Amino acid sequence: MKKLNITNGMLVAMIVNMIYVKAIGVTQGVLARQIGQDMWIATLLGTLQGIGILYITHLAMRRTPDLDMIALGDRLLGKGFGTVVALLIFLFFLAAIGPVMITFVYHLQDYFLPEAPLSLFIVCALLVGALGCFYGLEVIARLALIGCAFIFLLNVLIVIGSFEEFDIRNLLPVLEQGLPRTLAASLHFDVDCALASMMAALVLPMLKSPQKEGGKVGMLGIATSGLMVIIWSILEGAVLSAEVTSRYTISCMKLARNAHIGEFLQRYEMIMIALYSISALFQVMFCLYGVSVCTARILRLKSIRPVILPCCLMLGTLGYWIVKDHFRAIVYLERYWPWVALPIGFGLPLVMLGLRLLMGRRLKGEAAAQR
Repeated sequence: MKKLNITNGMLVAMIVNMIYVKAIGVTQGVLARQIGQDMWIATLLGTLQGIGILYITHLAMRRTPDLDMIALGDRLLGKGFGTVVALLIFLFFLAAIGPVMITFVYHLQDYFLPEAPLSLFIVCALLVGALGCFYGLEVIARLALIGCAFIFLLNVLIVIGSFEEFDIRNLLPVLEQGLPRTLAASLHFDVDCALASMMAALVLPMLKSPQKEGGKVGMLGIATSGLMVIIWSILEGAVLSAEVTSRYTISCMKLARNAHIGEFLQRYEMIMIALYSISALFQVMFCLYGVSVCTARILRLKSIRPVILPCCLMLGTLGYWIVKDHFRAIVYLERYWPWVALPIGFGLPLVMLGLRLLMGRRLKGEAAAQR
């Protein structure tokens, strides 16, 4: 069977799409509530930490470039440990559907279709996600390339539209609450980087040369995402002020409503929703893909197609329950989701790297035997 390959550009686009949507839509409001006008510094610190954990993920898998993290677990300590790794990644992507659906549904329902039933958004998102999973990762990666182009256009338009109302005084004083608190607040952006880390744990082996390029491409993806998001952090702080940003669940839409581009593009938030939706659907699609892959590995199935529908039902039920209540959604987003994302998204690569270093001779011996 021919090995599926994705290009370096596809991986960068996938990382950007995986981080960007929630980071500008939800995370900046959380950071504003915690750290005020220094949210752009927290985003910068989180980006640097995300680059580090992506490189650690690459290091853990570098000596076995043909194995994803689940297969690496099988190789290190047997199939039982590989199943544990699959369960952890399964739990991660299952829990991730909460913030992903919060971002997707609240954008569309609150600003575009307020009278539409909640189930409409959940079902449509999962139908698109199921279609992408059915046709495979290459289709998902190509969608990410389209989403990345829209993200670039979105950033250009928001900078142009916000230029007249930009007030740098709203970003002062810098580090008002001190570096330790800003560093602690950056953990909320680390949660977004954890999405990219776990995605890389599944797709890095599909690069044409993961051993040589995986680390560089992954770090480039995180750095590009951070740059795109920091633009919004600075604009939301300087145009809206941290106080106004902190009042909104979807703070980027408030900024979009303030943007004015000439006389004919006054409803910029409608343009934003159109450009934003591809990336939001990509997040849903990959969460479904991650859950399906892990389920298939646990059940020892050769294809993910038989489990796509059951996984849709699981994700849809959890996503509907979380998004139905705004208060529950915010509590889940700020209190519970980080406790799932950070230990798995950052802890699992560290554990796998440690095990690979301890058992490096065994991996080399098995590789030599296979040759």
